[in-house]
Amino acid sequence: MISEKLQQAINEQITAEMWSSNLYLSMSFYYGHAGLNGFASWMRKQSQEELDHAYDMADYLIKRGGKAVVDKIDVVPTEWGSPQEAFEQVYAHECHVSKLIDTLVDVASAEKDKATQDFLWNYVREQVEEEATAQGIVDKLKLGGQAGLLLIDSELAKR
Repeated sequence: MISEKLQQAINEQITAEMWSSNLYLSMSFYYGHAGLNGFASWMRKQSQEELDHAYDMADYLIKRGGKAVVDKIDVVPTEWGSPQEAFEQVYAHECHVSKLIDTLVDVASAEKDKATQDFLWNYVREQVEEEATAQGIVDKLKLGGQAGLLLIDSELAKR
């Protein structure tokens, strides 16, 4: 049985993952409107990945005897100044999510719930990769500027 405190913390993370999914879906629409279909496709896949995180966490709660809930999901931005600025927001957001996951691991540790700590370490490792990927794309956008935008778009379409 999972503690009430940990159940609440995981449910908050489920909400955060769903908000992230909506953020990336919004970015997908933004990039699609700009004619950057590779970026749009990458963001749509990222949106689905974040939603899958929410599903996994809900399934985990249920397996541990907890109750998963869907809370209010706040609206997400719909405009970004440039494709580079949008990806800078992706990187900043992934750093924010990493902090949320770290806090969740701390709650599991304080609750002495080793099973949940183990479950969450997969997300810690994944966040490291997501941060690095976003930072790498931002770096390429900075180096390539407008001229490299279409090349990066083509590269992202391969995801």
